[in-house]
Amino acid sequence: MTGRSQPIQVAKMRGVLRESVSDRVAVEEPMEIRLGYEQDGERHAQSLSITMRTPGDDEDLALGFLFTEGILASLDDIAIVKPCSGDNTIRVELEAGVAVDLDRLQRHFYTSSSCGVCGKTSLDALRVQGLTRLVENDGLFSRAQIIAFPDLLRASQATFDETGGLHAAAAFDSQGELIVLREDVGRHNAVDKVIGVLLSEGRLPASDLGLMVSGRASFELLQKTLVAGMPLLAAVSAPSSLAVELAREFNVTLIGFLRGDNFNIYAGEERIA
Repeated sequence: MTGRSQPIQVAKMRGVLRESVSDRVAVEEPMEIRLGYEQDGERHAQSLSITMRTPGDDEDLALGFLFTEGILASLDDIAIVKPCSGDNTIRVELEAGVAVDLDRLQRHFYTSSSCGVCGKTSLDALRVQGLTRLVENDGLFSRAQIIAFPDLLRASQATFDETGGLHAAAAFDSQGELIVLREDVGRHNAVDKVIGVLLSEGRLPASDLGLMVSGRASFELLQKTLVAGMPLLAAVSAPSSLAVELAREFNVTLIGFLRGDNFNIYAGEERIA
């Protein structure tokens, strides 16, 4: 077992023929995110999220989730990130004096590998966070670079090669170089892992990077792209109507059906050279 995949025996059917063969499946396990913070001179801890994820890069996942939910404002807010031994829990301790929105913490996030964070698909929620339209000269990507993204993404999906069961997300620069890639059973988790790496490396807001995802472009993934300051989201499948609405309002370049030499531009066409 690699941690991300595990071996099993399966019955493989080929027409009327049945064969017992070895296979590998993607691992899916729960992970809890706990936040430690100071209030009135005392330290407190609160469970914020239980997400079904593929083990690995758990600290990146926790940081990316907290950042895109607006709980972390910058890397400077973090005192320490550490796993709690033996129980699939990541604890993020905030520095003393970092303000915490207690009303936000009262929302007990529950995410699954299929639906992401439910009940938050509202443009008003983003306006409350103070997000503004991206400037039009943030990032410039050529057509040749964009159509090369899916093959670069696919070639780097090691666990997908074993299982065929993981999503991927990757950050690319305007020269077409792959900066970071992460895999997970959940699209939103893969994106959070990428954003967590960029946060740890001090690269947010990432106004020079685009994000590529292996599935569809949902509202939630577009939201995470916007919070990270990334000017482009490309997906191999379709966008949702709310993702298109959000991209057009906040001037994020949104690409869908990126396959072979073809793709659709739903918003922000001016960034495509």
